[in-house]
Amino acid sequence: MTTLVEQEQRAPAPPVPAATASGPARALRWLGGHWTLVLAVAVVVLVIAWALVPGAFASHDPIAVDPAGKLAPPSGEHWFGTDQLGRDLYSRVVHGARASLSGAAIAVAVGVVVGALLGAVAGWFGGFLDSAIGRGIDVLLSIPGFLFAITIVVLLGFGVVQAAVAVGLTLTATFARLVRSEVLKARTSTYVEAATTSGASTFDILRRHVLPNSIASTFALITVQFGIAIIWIASLSFLGLGAQPPDPEWGRLVSDGRNYIATRGWLTLWPGLTVVVVVLATNHISHHLARRDQS
Repeated sequence: MTTLVEQEQRAPAPPVPAATASGPARALRWLGGHWTLVLAVAVVVLVIAWALVPGAFASHDPIAVDPAGKLAPPSGEHWFGTDQLGRDLYSRVVHGARASLSGAAIAVAVGVVVGALLGAVAGWFGGFLDSAIGRGIDVLLSIPGFLFAITIVVLLGFGVVQAAVAVGLTLTATFARLVRSEVLKARTSTYVEAATTSGASTFDILRRHVLPNSIASTFALITVQFGIAIIWIASLSFLGLGAQPPDPEWGRLVSDGRNYIATRGWLTLWPGLTVVVVVLATNHISHHLARRDQS
């Protein structure tokens, strides 16, 4: 006959509640439930590393010509093969990340800065300014964005920076409309009323209270617009309006290989697949941020 103490010693230990689980265990469970998000972040981090330190990932010179090794298929020496001038395609894809990502970053920065200023002015002051800016936003939204970007880059000239500014101006209307709606909600908030009562100027209220809180809600939009900017800049380079030879850029690489697509498909496959994977990763991160804001 067992004693009460012996029964307690033999009894199985109660499971550890989820709330008291160790940090590594919680991290592993989170990673298991969000493995696609982790993969998307890893892809974005990798291409950012390509852009910052391309030499750490690719040993070949991206613009070095080797006529004897042109149009070589993928191999151990040339992972993505070589192009029509014998240049290592993998190195050109890696080095092309700098032009593609920097162009997308400039485009999003232009869209956020100009759009936030227009949206803040329209939402805060209202009246005639709101009506005028609102009509301008409606006009921009009614024009196909890529067509508008082509028109602007033709006026500014060809190049990655010009293409980025053109794409950024097309994104302005989307950010302006979102920031305007956030500013309209912030105008009636308690912290803005307190700042107004304390005698703060309109500029200080906008700079310290309204704009920071309004822009914080655009993080998910910034991420998805970053992916759109990558596609548009690559498309402009594909048409010859963006990056110019011999500088590598993902859209430019697709354009260079299109004449050999039937016989040397890797020339368009690898740079095109890179664009698709990066854009899918940024869209997935944006989707996660949007769901987090809604919850």
